[in-house]
Amino acid sequence: MLEKKAFLESFHYGIHLLDGATGTSLIRAGMPRGCCQEAWILEHPEALTELQRSYAEAGSEIIYAPTFQANELALGRHGLDADITSINAQLIALTRKAAPDCLIAGNLTTLRAYLDPADESSYDRMTSVYRKQIRALCQGGADLLAAETLLHPLEAKAVLYAAREEGVSTVMISFALKPDGTLRSGHDAETVFAELEQEGAAALGMNCIAADDMLPPLVNRLKKRISVPLICKPNTGRAVAGVRPVDLPMFTDVMRRCMENGAALVGGCCGTTPEHIAALSSIRKNLS
Repeated sequence: MLEKKAFLESFHYGIHLLDGATGTSLIRAGMPRGCCQEAWILEHPEALTELQRSYAEAGSEIIYAPTFQANELALGRHGLDADITSINAQLIALTRKAAPDCLIAGNLTTLRAYLDPADESSYDRMTSVYRKQIRALCQGGADLLAAETLLHPLEAKAVLYAAREEGVSTVMISFALKPDGTLRSGHDAETVFAELEQEGAAALGMNCIAADDMLPPLVNRLKKRISVPLICKPNTGRAVAGVRPVDLPMFTDVMRRCMENGAALVGGCCGTTPEHIAALSSIRKNLS
């Protein structure tokens, strides 16, 4: 995997593009809601490769492999936990094929559906689950790790510890923050970010938060507390009757202000498309 020093040499300065949404895009492509996303992708690989190829063409430099729920607990609900190594490896390979010139991030997420991250007695189990998936991602050839939509500081600490135990130094961490700058657990993000930088996170930030007027000031506050790159990967708001409130012009305007306030690794979450990443690429050119 890419060493943290090399990652920071490439991404510490300037603005760099991540990808946009995977799940909501695949649903539009026909993936049923509530299915095992990983299994569906392996049965319909063309849907993923077309999407990720479009992200790469739009300017994404780091693309998240669709391993979001490819851990033993989530896969176990579908009787696939014994296939964790193969599934993670196949999903990394599909992403590599779609975007051979991009860095491929092995994606991890919250375990809240299975374990209570606020219960310290769950820490060892969380670490074990993350470590098993990280090992599979390493064997599959991921370039780095991206743990996103985390809800509690202990989840991030478990990911970072598991990564160290598996010899991985480049881990991007992002939380599903509230607009007021607190984690879903109630912890203050500024304090948590400062602690996680000390624990080795290569980049820190937020995802699945609405791209609205509250976001740029939050980016500004958080950037002042960390020296590693700040991740900003917002969504287009909560869908109502199938319509999301943040349209492309609003998303573009908000993200321009986020970049001006210190967001360095930018992309999109639920509701975003390659068109959103292309818009971010245009903003970056105008700011440089």
